[in-house]
Amino acid sequence: MPAYFERLSDARFRIEDAVRGSWSPNDAHIAPVLGLVAHIVESDRDRRRSDGLQIGRIAFDIFGTMDTTVSEILDADVRIVRAGRTIELVEVALTHRDRISVLAHAWLMHPFDTAHLAGSGAAPMPGREALGDESPMASDKSFGFVSTIDMHRKSDKPGHGWAWLRPQLPLLEGERVSPTARALGVVDVANGIGPLIDPRLATYPNIDLTAHVFAEPKGDWIGFETTASFGPTGMGLTSSNLYDEEGSLFGGIQQMNTVRPR
Repeated sequence: MPAYFERLSDARFRIEDAVRGSWSPNDAHIAPVLGLVAHIVESDRDRRRSDGLQIGRIAFDIFGTMDTTVSEILDADVRIVRAGRTIELVEVALTHRDRISVLAHAWLMHPFDTAHLAGSGAAPMPGREALGDESPMASDKSFGFVSTIDMHRKSDKPGHGWAWLRPQLPLLEGERVSPTARALGVVDVANGIGPLIDPRLATYPNIDLTAHVFAEPKGDWIGFETTASFGPTGMGLTSSNLYDEEGSLFGGIQQMNTVRPR
């Protein structure tokens, strides 16, 4: 398993075995797929312009599962929704078996030097040593993507927890991927960091993920402080602050969950 994906052409990619999901061994895990989409946005940007617009917000709508036993091929279609000199909106439709599986909209923003203004009022992220011994994200019986993630994790109460995550594989074989796209390739697992209830009682997959990123993360490890909330009518929300290896907050995500009792 050299990487999560292999590029076949400018707009076509092969899903590798390491992308298999945690709910079913036949379906792709959406986490690395979202990272691939972010990389597609940045690769298209670099082909069109040289001013280094940054992803500030990227919103993913997840249309359904991807059965990798039927097809391992993903096709990407990129469209400029709103062109601009300093801000633009880009759309990516990722297709599997001739049906859209993920539709993403990314706002790209021109960089300015604001190092003298940088900072955050957010609480600091506990270090890895404070979260206990390093352990795999899942049990020995796990497969695919979750078995390729290193993790330190701690939950202080139902619906709240911290974790440090590090993917063991590169996102794309033989290709440089930005720290932002690499981080976005694991953030979807936040849904399982501080579960509100035992997953044996209900499933709660997310139908979307929206990420706001205001700095490029540093280092290999990605820190999460995650809160999970369920409403009374089958909907839930997972929210996470994201930290880089130096402990600096660099963004946040939200995921809308569909909560279904077993």
